[in-house]
Amino acid sequence: MSKLLIKNGLVIDPAASLEEPRDVLLNGALIEAVERPGAIPESAATEVLNASGMWITPGFIDLHVHLREPGFEWKETIESGSRAAALGGFTTVCCMPNTKPVNHNAEITRFILEQGRRAGACRVLPIGSVSVGLKGEEMSPLSELWAAGCVAFSDDGEPVWDSGLMRRALEWAKMLGARISCHEEDKKLSCGGCMNESALSYRMGLNGMPKVAEDVMVARDIELARATSSKVHICHLSSARSVELVRRAKHDGIDVSAEVTPHHLLLTEETVGDYDTNAKMSPPLREQEDVEALRAGIKDGTIDAIASDHAPHEQDSKLVEFSKASFGILGLQTNLPLTLELVRNGTISRMRAIELWTRGPAKAFGLERGTLRCGAPADLSIINPDYHWTLSKELIASKSFNTPFMGRALSGIAETVIVEGQVVVKAHKLSR
Repeated sequence: MSKLLIKNGLVIDPAASLEEPRDVLLNGALIEAVERPGAIPESAATEVLNASGMWITPGFIDLHVHLREPGFEWKETIESGSRAAALGGFTTVCCMPNTKPVNHNAEITRFILEQGRRAGACRVLPIGSVSVGLKGEEMSPLSELWAAGCVAFSDDGEPVWDSGLMRRALEWAKMLGARISCHEEDKKLSCGGCMNESALSYRMGLNGMPKVAEDVMVARDIELARATSSKVHICHLSSARSVELVRRAKHDGIDVSAEVTPHHLLLTEETVGDYDTNAKMSPPLREQEDVEALRAGIKDGTIDAIASDHAPHEQDSKLVEFSKASFGILGLQTNLPLTLELVRNGTISRMRAIELWTRGPAKAFGLERGTLRCGAPADLSIINPDYHWTLSKELIASKSFNTPFMGRALSGIAETVIVEGQVVVKAHKLSR
């Protein structure tokens, strides 16, 4: 079995409270040793990789991606999406069930797992639907989905409308030890809106999505989690009030976790600008006060993970009037450099940034990943934090190009990515 020695890098492993120069020895698919520089002789390895000037981190985990397959392969496939994930430093992604057909039975779950294995770029873990067809009427066979390999449940893209159904699903998920990941939107309040409800939306003549549409659903699901002693995960927080609701729930001891996207941490509703449909997403970009609250949430630990909500769409679905355009933007390849902007401006430390990509999401979904401890899976990302590049279509591995960050100057890239001991990215290029 081959052994790879990674030398001269700065190891950042929040799960082990480690941020020091270390050498890392991989033995096949496992981590064999993490030692002080020079403590592991090069003769102990069959291959040596010099990581001077780099960060050696656990492989990143994204709890919220849309890989579109089966059913929408013109937008993205599991292969193209997982290749984009690997280039972004991700070794594990959890894909949402809003495919066609919806991932509401074991057959579809097994198909997604097999397609992920065939792609071979990163680990693809399916999330099963809470309700059949995402209709919010009949609970999906959660035990069947869990046994087939789903790691959580969600109706993402749609809220679980029926509070009774949500309660039963939480009780069932509790029995399995699973978490339900919630898209929080009361559509009777958002009323078909297409951007944040504000003075700007009125001036632009666009129907707005008020923050309260998110807040009331966050409050409901926290209270249902309290009543059932279940695990709930709040997707893509966007409002200041929602952050405070999660903070208070954690203070009360409720098992709630939460995620935020880089675009909600960096952009405001002003990005919509001249009706730019690449800035249309759900939940919508909010106001500066919400951005500040979200940043406070990642700083104080209220928010557990940064997730991309990677949502690829073909050009035709964006080149229409704003109100009719599809919701969503790309995220897998920009997650790293955009978050590093928050490190550089002092919002969070580099240790906290790595925690939000590794230990935080692993803990939220109960994944045995996200650490460089001896015996752990050999999933690593080697990061060049100072590599400067500009996002362009030529560098995007996804099949779609819908992003408001196109042409943006970025700093930070995944130089090498290793999944279960196999190098899948080398010199920031796909190697397989």
